[in-house]
Amino acid sequence: MTEKTQRRLAAIVSADVVGYSRLVGIDETGTISAFRNHRDELIDAKVAEHGGRIVKTMGDGLLLEFPSVVDATQCAIDVQHGMAERNEGVDQDKQITLRIGVNLGDIVIDGEDILGDGVNIAARLQEIAEPGGVTISRRVHEDVQDRLTAAFDDTGEQSLKNIARPVHVWRWSPGGAVEVAAVASAGDIPLALPDKPSIAVLPFNNMSGDQEQEYFADGMTEDIITDVSKVSGLFVIARNSSFAYKGKSPDIRQVSRELGVAYVLEGSVRRAGNRVRINAQLIKGSDGSHIWADRYDRDLEDIFSVQDEVTREIVDALKIKLTASEEGRREHLNKVDPEAYDYYFRGRNCMLQITEDSMAEGRRMMEKAIEIDPDMSLAFPFLALIHNANYLNRWNDWHEGSLAEAMGYAEKATELDSNNPEAFAALAHCQMWHRDLDEAEINAKRCVEIDPNSARGWSSLGQILDFRGDHDSAVDRFQIAYRHDPLFDMALSLLGRAQFALGRDAEAEENLRRRLIRNPRSDTSRAYLAALYGATGRIDEAKQTWQDMLDINPDFDPQLLRETLPYTVPTWFDRFFGGLESADLLD
Repeated sequence: MTEKTQRRLAAIVSADVVGYSRLVGIDETGTISAFRNHRDELIDAKVAEHGGRIVKTMGDGLLLEFPSVVDATQCAIDVQHGMAERNEGVDQDKQITLRIGVNLGDIVIDGEDILGDGVNIAARLQEIAEPGGVTISRRVHEDVQDRLTAAFDDTGEQSLKNIARPVHVWRWSPGGAVEVAAVASAGDIPLALPDKPSIAVLPFNNMSGDQEQEYFADGMTEDIITDVSKVSGLFVIARNSSFAYKGKSPDIRQVSRELGVAYVLEGSVRRAGNRVRINAQLIKGSDGSHIWADRYDRDLEDIFSVQDEVTREIVDALKIKLTASEEGRREHLNKVDPEAYDYYFRGRNCMLQITEDSMAEGRRMMEKAIEIDPDMSLAFPFLALIHNANYLNRWNDWHEGSLAEAMGYAEKATELDSNNPEAFAALAHCQMWHRDLDEAEINAKRCVEIDPNSARGWSSLGQILDFRGDHDSAVDRFQIAYRHDPLFDMALSLLGRAQFALGRDAEAEENLRRRLIRNPRSDTSRAYLAALYGATGRIDEAKQTWQDMLDINPDFDPQLLRETLPYTVPTWFDRFFGGLESADLLD
């Protein structure tokens, strides 16, 4: 008779030494001895103190199990504080630094060993932790947030290697709250209110009673953001920053301060078959008072009319006058095919996960939407972006013609709807990577003409100008994009890159460091920063930053940047490769 598999819920801690192979290569005996001393004098004692057990050691790492998730997390933090103290006064190339991941999940018992997804996720969380830091899953954070004094930084959902679903990740680092606050004070907060009525649309709650309908509620929110954004008399926060609040119940006044807006729209979506009910309310950010609230019941085929009504209510409430062209765009609202629209929502939701598998599924969904409704202009820009992503990342049977296919879909989108900003943004993006910068600039400008709130459009225009060598104008456009999307960390990297080309090194360093606080796994931002340190004579910092980058991506090849980035002038390449050469970082 087969023995029944034993399972239990446990807190799992995965710890690993940063750059262990490099340390061993420098001094094998000294490294092994130092790590053994850390264990004997700190780590093992802390594990026992917090009621955990060492499941196994892997030379440069540890796998731990705790019955309490609070004890597991506190142990991880205590160990990191202790390691920081023990590294004081030690030469940097001899310091033992840990990354730690903590997860709460179901484990399978195999003798003294433990297996299962709970363990795998802990290991992946450890891989994306900052050196000296602790990364935890959402399940862990829910249990510890009111029980520990440690402050965790919300990094949102992240795709982890070989983990099927994205995991919502929180991060802690020694002095992290102070460091983040210091960086924020340098430009993130407070954000001054724009000189026009400003609004953020938070993710609408899914009230359908079916978790599988979450994509539909997200899609409705995104379409409302897009519709509101086309009103030139409004300042609108982009989807990326608004969705940072998904799954939370934030204080509206706090949202208003963090995003720098005067008003916030929130609501809910309930779908039953092809009937949709939307509840929406406009709230004043300064005091949380309600401006208006309404409910909309429609057939799904009339969904454009619902979005138009919500936008008009906002426009009327804030006493905004639409321009003649804006009025004209709203006069002819087509019905949609409910089935095609559903596939479009599913496909867009997949695409936004930005993994090879999600792009493949997103492509399938968008193609299905177009098969049902060949004139569905909304689907074509996203299909173009999917093909473009496959081309740039070498995903999903890409080929040299993938970029041409992408441009074909984007051009079709502009033909079907000359007032769709996403179509022109997608076309500009594809043309940019095709090195047709003149046409790309024309289409990026058309995008922001239709939608002056398009962070994607302003960012694309900034990149095009940067690649043409107009770095000053690029910086201006990146700053506009970042103001519309203040929680989008990629904009900080683009901004820092352009400032580096201009020799505005202090500003470039600040923005690249801010990007790494938000996204410590960015290999390119670390490479840019290493080059900046080399160019400014900070050789030790350049070498350490470069090594940290290689710990994240051992296969990073700086020459691929020269092949990929379509610069038409040598300024940035000269500074980047010159900085690396000064620090002796080029082979």
